[in-house]
Amino acid sequence: MIKNFKSWAFSDSSVQNSLGNNFRQKRMALFKNQIQQLKKPINILDVGGYEGFWINAGLANVPGIHITILNLQAGKSNYTNFEIIKGDGTNLSAFKNNSFDIVFSNSVIEHLYNKTQQKKMAEEIVRVGRYHYVQTPNKYFFIEPHYLLPYFQFIPKNIRFFILTKTKFSRLKKWSTKEARQYLDEILLLSKKDMKELFPLSKLTRERFMGMTKSFVVHNFKD
Repeated sequence: MIKNFKSWAFSDSSVQNSLGNNFRQKRMALFKNQIQQLKKPINILDVGGYEGFWINAGLANVPGIHITILNLQAGKSNYTNFEIIKGDGTNLSAFKNNSFDIVFSNSVIEHLYNKTQQKKMAEEIVRVGRYHYVQTPNKYFFIEPHYLLPYFQFIPKNIRFFILTKTKFSRLKKWSTKEARQYLDEILLLSKKDMKELFPLSKLTRERFMGMTKSFVVHNFKD
């Protein structure tokens, strides 16, 4: 029972039966409802995603939906409708304007180190997709989602580094020095104001938990 609770509460969102994945599946149900209203074939570009995400979403080998997954490394897929390519979400110059029906990104834009990079990614997403759907955690939600610690995002970086590498408070593990530094350097959480500035013409919706805003989604789907 305790082991199952730990796995449910503290595992990464990629773990199928975790709390994080439960939120993700609810979010994807809304996204899939939107794409069902579009005429097929539908070409989707996933900026910064991975194949397991779409398998878990139930979109592997679905006729009429082709998903190009862009990440730091290219790869091969065993699924007919997946293509995994190498690329940079802040520079999609390989693609023309409106090359894709939808550009999708889930919990990626907060991993770009600074606001300049976030702005570049936002502009490229809007440029290459007829529609877009971008999700990111709320900077002011009381639990920092990457470390699962309350208000961790507001603690000085040197103290956060100590907590991550010297204790097991974050996700019940000690982080390696390399992993801790990487995350602390790259993560820049966004607020509602930040997202509206990055996507001024998009609709913004909130994902709520216990009455509080856990994350934001910006999109330009029709009502």
